Amino acid sequence: MGDMTESQDVQTLPLDAWHRAQGARMVPFAGYEMPVQYEGIIAEHLWTRGSAGLFDVSHMGQLTVHGAGADAALETLLPGELRMLGDCRLRYSMLLDDHGGIIDDLMATRRGEDFYVVVNGATKLGDIDEMERRLPRGIVVDHMKEQALLALQGPRAVDVLERLAPGVSELVFMQGGAFRIGDIPAWISRSGYTGEDGFEISVTARDVEALADALTADERVKPIGLGARDSLRLEAGLPLYGHDIDLTTTPVMADLQFAIQKRRRSEGGFAGAMRILGELDNGAPQRRVGFGVEGRQPVREGALVLDGEGNEVGRITSGGHSPSLSRPIAMGYVNTSLAEPGTKVTL
Repeated sequence: MGDMTESQDVQTLPLDAWHRAQGARMVPFAGYEMPVQYEGIIAEHLWTRGSAGLFDVSHMGQLTVHGAGADAALETLLPGELRMLGDCRLRYSMLLDDHGGIIDDLMATRRGEDFYVVVNGATKLGDIDEMERRLPRGIVVDHMKEQALLALQGPRAVDVLERLAPGVSELVFMQGGAFRIGDIPAWISRSGYTGEDGFEISVTARDVEALADALTADERVKPIGLGARDSLRLEAGLPLYGHDIDLTTTPVMADLQFAIQKRRRSEGGFAGAMRILGELDNGAPQRRVGFGVEGRQPVREGALVLDGEGNEVGRITSGGHSPSLSRPIAMGYVNTSLAEPGTKVTL
């Protein structure tokens, strides 16, 4: 949708009219008009934690990377283990620059010899340019512009989706497969970005409205906007690209070293490996941490972190109200010496 528009124009999602009919308040985000909320952020957040929430994430970039040795080629840019990744298995990873800074975080799924890669919406065109420029000749990056993407998240998501796509409940976390939802062919993975069980469902743009109708016909499902998506991922401690991670942060600083598997740590061979492996051995200067905030006043992105003497020791990168805890929470960076749980600081 909107491929003919200039990049500075705000594009519309395939489900734009559907969202408006559901009462969504639309805002510009990542180059698209996106639903920020329907009935209210707190209600939508708690509904997702208790039942099943439907998110439109069609602004994300869906890519396929193919060509001989696509796994080894991608391993030069990503620090994750891809060569040993099983078929239809997902891996969370990061696209790195030569200094180990994070260009984007992403999900990579092996589909035979090819990889299906989902990247962030605001960065997708830059990511494609970066990959085409740095991957060896013979590796092709296809931007699947005709695909839409929905996420169904929450404890009842599996029961809802199993009725429509029998067999989907057999997927384990971080596994995908090809399914049919009625007449609609779909690629479904058991994954998401809310801290809940759930699924991400890729279908063609022309099928997405029928899919959204089929899902919301179940009374356990309500559409959920960007506002609750942000509060859900913040509660789960999940970083948002461009806020909590960016070119100035490495995977070790961002506390994402789980995404660098054992063979990659011993062999290296990925962008920025020298710096990142050094930080794995010796520690990074700063570390991403979560904050429980005393009092009722939320702390916002950009606030400074001060130690007991009033010295600046870090900054807040995301903050807001936690509907599940009914109090403010935040995440950000502090000097590594202060990163132990239980440390008291002033925001």
